[in-house]
Amino acid sequence: MGGLGPGIGGMEILVIGLIALLVVGPKDLPVLMRRIGKIVGRARAMANDFRASFDEMARQSELDELRKEVEALRTGQGMHPLGPDAEAAFRDIRNDLNEPLDAPATQPVLTGPEEWPDMTVDEIAPEAPPERAPPPAESIKPKAAAKSKPRKPAARPNKVDL
Repeated sequence: MGGLGPGIGGMEILVIGLIALLVVGPKDLPVLMRRIGKIVGRARAMANDFRASFDEMARQSELDELRKEVEALRTGQGMHPLGPDAEAAFRDIRNDLNEPLDAPATQPVLTGPEEWPDMTVDEIAPEAPPERAPPPAESIKPKAAAKSKPRKPAARPNKVDL
């Protein structure tokens, strides 16, 4: 979508430019283009302002709707009772939360093999593989000390006096 709009392509702009060059003349054409550019800039600024104010109105109406919903929830309008099952569940949860922490646990804490009654001790902690015996002392040989030859320094090329 190049040019001035969806209905004007490259060829149309070229034709309009040639006609403007013939009608206005080459001397006044830059002044005319500058004025047209300023008018287009003002039109875009007005469109952006309109879009921003429209977005602000939409955001404000959404906030008004949310305020109405919050107010309805505060006053209890539109709320339906949940029923005796839900109230009993909430009561149980509230009682569990209010129960003291140092009360005895209802189930014993299992540790060790009895924690997994359907598994045998070997399945819980399998036996470790047998360790290898260390090799006999005769098979260990000391490493021979590596003899290093002193290196000769590399010969430097002679400097040539210029």
